[in-house]
Amino acid sequence: MAVLRPFDKLPQLNSGVLLLVGSDEALQRQLAEAILQEKKDFNISIHLATSLPLPSERDHLRPRIDLVVFMIDIKSKYSLKNVETSLAYVDARFFLGKVCFLVTGVGRVNACSIETSAVCKLGETYCSPVLFCELELEGVRAATAQRLVRMLRICAGLLPGVSALSFVSLMRKSDDD
Repeated sequence: MAVLRPFDKLPQLNSGVLLLVGSDEALQRQLAEAILQEKKDFNISIHLATSLPLPSERDHLRPRIDLVVFMIDIKSKYSLKNVETSLAYVDARFFLGKVCFLVTGVGRVNACSIETSAVCKLGETYCSPVLFCELELEGVRAATAQRLVRMLRICAGLLPGVSALSFVSLMRKSDDD
C-alpha cells in the first residue's frame, strides 16, 4: 500500500489520466461517462477508486495519474471522512495543482450533513480548488465534466505555456476578497 506519486512514471503521448476517488460509485460512473462523452483532442483514461491507497499488486501496470479528483457527497459524513483518510496516501507534490475536491449534492441544502466551510477549509489546507456541483442533474454533470476535461488537459501538460501549478494559483481566491 504505497503513496500515490505524481512523477514516478513517464507520461503517455497525447493523453491524460484521471483518478476519481469517492464513496458513491454510481455518481463516479455517471461523471466518468459524461467526461468520456466530452469533445476533446486527446485521449482520456479514467480510473475509479472508493478510497486510497490503491492496491500495490497492479502498480507496475498503472499509468501515471495526471489529476486526482476527490468526490465528497455533502449529504454523507462518511464521504468526507473517507476523503480525509485517503489524503494520507497522496504525495505532497500532487498538491501542486494536480488535485481538486468535487463536492456533490449541493442542490439540497436542507439535507446537508457536512458544513461547506469544512470542505472549503480542506481545500485551503491542501492548496487545492474546491468545485461545488449537483451531479444528479444532467446539465450540471455535463458542465462539470467539461471543466474537469479542461483541468485534466492542463495537468497532463497538453496546454502549452500553462502548468498545473500556475492554473491552480489562478483558481485560488485572493486574500483581498
